[in-house]
Amino acid sequence: MPEQKNIFISHVHEDDELLPKLKDLIKGAGMEVRDGSINSDKPNEATNPDYIKDTYLRPRIDWASTLVVLITHDTAQSDWVNWEIKYAIEQGKNVIGVFAQSATDADIPEELRKHGDAAVVGWQGDRVVDAINGKITGWDDPATGNPRTTPDWVAKRFSCG
Repeated sequence: MPEQKNIFISHVHEDDELLPKLKDLIKGAGMEVRDGSINSDKPNEATNPDYIKDTYLRPRIDWASTLVVLITHDTAQSDWVNWEIKYAIEQGKNVIGVFAQSATDADIPEELRKHGDAAVVGWQGDRVVDAINGKITGWDDPATGNPRTTPDWVAKRFSCG
C-alpha cells in the first residue's frame, strides 16, 4: 500500500488544471496524497478575505502536513499564495515548492524565498515525494532537476573580521 499524506496545494486558480497532473506525478512516485486546497472542484463563494482565511484556508492548511506551492508564471504575484506560505510556516508545516513543467523560469513567491529551509524541486515525482517527506531541504535547478548548492538570489555573507 502506498504511503499517504495530507497536503495543501497552494496555487493560483488559473492553474487548477495542473492539480490532477501534480497529484498523478506524486502517485507515480509511490505516494497517495489527499489534497485540501480550494479549486474549481471545491469552490467557495465567499468574498470577505478574513472569512475565507478563517473558514476555508486555515483549517485546511492546519489539516495538511505539507504545503506544496505549485510554481507557475503567476504564482509569485499572488497575495493569496504568499499568505498561505507565510501561515503554513508560522504553523511549523513542511513547505515545498514545485516548478510546473512549463514554468522553470518563473519567479519564486517572496514568502517561499524567505523560508531558508524549504525545498524547491522540479517536476520529478521522486524529488517531489522526497521533499514532501522532508528528505530534501535544498533548491533544485528547475531546468535540469539537479540540486544546486546555493540559490541564485541568496546573498553571500562575509565576516567583518
